[in-house]
Amino acid sequence: MYKFVLRPLLFALDPEKVHHLIFNSVRFLNRIGFSKIFRAIYVVKDPRLERELFGLKFPNPVGLAAGFDKDAKLYNELSDFGFGFIEIGTLTPKPQEGNPKKRLFRLKDDQAIINRMGFNNMGVLEAVKNLKKNHRVLIGGNIGKNKVTPNDTAANDYLICFDALFDHVDYFVVNVSSPNTPGLRELQDREPLTLLLKELKKENSKLARTKKVGEKPILLKIAPDLTDEQLMDIIGIVEDTTIDGVIATNTTIARKDLSSSASLQQETGGLSGRPLKERSTEVIRFLSEKSQKAFPIIGVGGIHSADDALEKLAAGADLVQLWTGFIYEGPALIKSINKAIIKNSKD
Repeated sequence: MYKFVLRPLLFALDPEKVHHLIFNSVRFLNRIGFSKIFRAIYVVKDPRLERELFGLKFPNPVGLAAGFDKDAKLYNELSDFGFGFIEIGTLTPKPQEGNPKKRLFRLKDDQAIINRMGFNNMGVLEAVKNLKKNHRVLIGGNIGKNKVTPNDTAANDYLICFDALFDHVDYFVVNVSSPNTPGLRELQDREPLTLLLKELKKENSKLARTKKVGEKPILLKIAPDLTDEQLMDIIGIVEDTTIDGVIATNTTIARKDLSSSASLQQETGGLSGRPLKERSTEVIRFLSEKSQKAFPIIGVGGIHSADDALEKLAAGADLVQLWTGFIYEGPALIKSINKAIIKNSKD
């Protein structure tokens, strides 16, 4: 129904307006009792889907990537579609509007999206208010820096977000790989990234001691545009800083073998969707093999089918995340992936 009825109607409208329309519609349907219906249709429960990673128990390995529920407004309702975990953000210390509109583009012929949103969000404290309503959803907190914050003081922004979210998320994701905040990707270089992660690890230990709780897992989200040499640096950084894992990958600035119009291809921003599938899988396989599976990997990029997800898992991913595939394929994709994982699992 979604692909053949709802999607054509939604895709006739502006992408960013559709996003807000979906949020309002899902929230309304939830309020009038559709939560149980959605869960009955889409949620798959099976012990073979459960995963334990960095001290957390995931009910299934299919998550929603950051960027969809930036301000933690809809995570409870979205979990009714069968996600095993939901990542909110990217959040910054202060609210920011992001880049000027229009900043979100569909490349229908490529089943892709270009976005240059620019970390638009209501600020970390607003997200904290929303997260206090959480009772059952496993949440990742994706954190970044404000656009006006220079790189040499960026660590302060990440620490502010870390402190605010510590009691309200299950794991953290350090986002230094978005192409839509000027200069942000420079923080992926070995020296500044190592310093940033060590600062966060130090804060993690301090908060855990003070609150007498366990430390929160910290993951790093990386770009698909890194060279093999840079990926080897990432492996070294994970080892040096003892963070808990990597999310591979964010959106790409590359425009390779696309079928959409030249004018769409020339839009600046990060490309996601089917064209990213092969490269993100290559990065996952490289990190897994070269590190000898030394750390968990969450695979994201171009997952539009159950086979795409199985390919990521076979390449070395421990969990997968959806974003563009969720928009193009609808919530049935989550169920399809989970069913395929059960079918391919060893009893």
